[in-house]
Amino acid sequence: MSQNKSFYITTTLPYLNADPHIGHASEFVQADIIARYKRLIGDEVFFNTGTDEHGLKIYRKAFDVNMDTRDYVDLYVLRFKALKDILNLSYNNFIRTTDPNHILAAKAFWNICLKNGDIYKKEYKAKYCVGCEMEKHDSELENNKCFLHPNLELEIIEEVNYFFRFSKFQEPLLKLYRDNPEFVLPSGRLNEIKTFVEMGLEDFSISRLKSKMPWGVDVPDDPEHTIYVWFDALVSYISAIGWPTNTEEFNKWWPVTQYAGKDNLRQQSAIWQAMLMSAGLKPSRQIIIHGHITSGGKKMSKSLGNIIDPIQLIEDYGTDAFRYYVAREVNSFEDSDVTIEKFKQSYNASLANGLGNLVSRIMQLAETHLSKPVEIVEWEDMSEFFSILDKFEINKAANYVWGKIGDLDKEIQEKKPWESKDKEAITNLVTKLYSIARMLNPIMPETSAKIKELVKTNKKPSKPLFPRINA
Repeated sequence: MSQNKSFYITTTLPYLNADPHIGHASEFVQADIIARYKRLIGDEVFFNTGTDEHGLKIYRKAFDVNMDTRDYVDLYVLRFKALKDILNLSYNNFIRTTDPNHILAAKAFWNICLKNGDIYKKEYKAKYCVGCEMEKHDSELENNKCFLHPNLELEIIEEVNYFFRFSKFQEPLLKLYRDNPEFVLPSGRLNEIKTFVEMGLEDFSISRLKSKMPWGVDVPDDPEHTIYVWFDALVSYISAIGWPTNTEEFNKWWPVTQYAGKDNLRQQSAIWQAMLMSAGLKPSRQIIIHGHITSGGKKMSKSLGNIIDPIQLIEDYGTDAFRYYVAREVNSFEDSDVTIEKFKQSYNASLANGLGNLVSRIMQLAETHLSKPVEIVEWEDMSEFFSILDKFEINKAANYVWGKIGDLDKEIQEKKPWESKDKEAITNLVTKLYSIARMLNPIMPETSAKIKELVKTNKKPSKPLFPRINA
């Protein structure tokens, strides 16, 4: 077990052009499970999230709803900040890319890359997807439409911009991947980004004319340009920990473990790493890539009527029920299909009939047959469970816990302690239940605390932990 190590983890920063969705909520919960696990084993953790607030998409969205852009982002950021309580997140920093300290950092980062010869100015023409806020090459298009946003028309940008010398970093990036075979998880995503880099890198635009896109960070010493939203937002991972003004804080936490969706693979594991190299900073520690969430085999959309609101799910079934579902049923690394029906089935089988029923049975036995609470050893070896979470295999870790739940249920059926009234057997059951509660700490913190309290007071639950619902 590691002790007293510094561990920095961040989610990507959601873009403020829409309300929080189930993809955001799942990524936040996955990162939170890892952060809580690291604290459980004694690490000092800095857990960061926040909001990405610049760019053409947000500027246009605010215009469409007849709002001042600043008022628009201030309104939407409240909806993302509310997720801390709704999802029971343990992050200790929330950064906004409109924060003054971040803007200072973005400009400082620009100046270093410029000084190092990696930023230059040229005239160019490109196809641009506003949905992705990225240029698109023909290989990334189908019927002249972006794969990810086929409903949007590509825009043709023809202007003088600043460019980042991405092409310079092909070999350094490939060396980074060779030297760190687990730099990107899962391994298939590492192979994917290696193939992309091996094909050759093209320099890309990192500014926009302010006359066309005024909502952004001004380019230092050139007020006619604003910094491209991706170049600005990625710097948040270092501005969040004090760079460039607080080097002691920065050095304590850097490098970072980053959670990101598969559509962020290129930005996080290639573009951002090249930017760090240009600025003379260490690369990230690790990039954990997860898949997308579909519903009924299709991408969620209002027109299809298959959008699942995570906030409504939590209002109906509880925070820990949602966290359980993310941990066990949403794939840690690949796409997952989620429906209300699947959620209810899993809830009834594994929470109402599984964990909840087990807790009630054991604590009923304890309250009836034990005269005092079971003395619990405050720590035991959970290295097997920890080793799974060390690999970010959250599904496997949840399955491990539910395997223990199944084993304990089987033990009750075989030993029938309600017949024998064997106090030693009942004590053993309570001890094992407490061990399960410990493992639930990062996954379902409220439930973990409830079970521990029941054990410490030798009481059965006054009401079911997870009432059965009509499927």
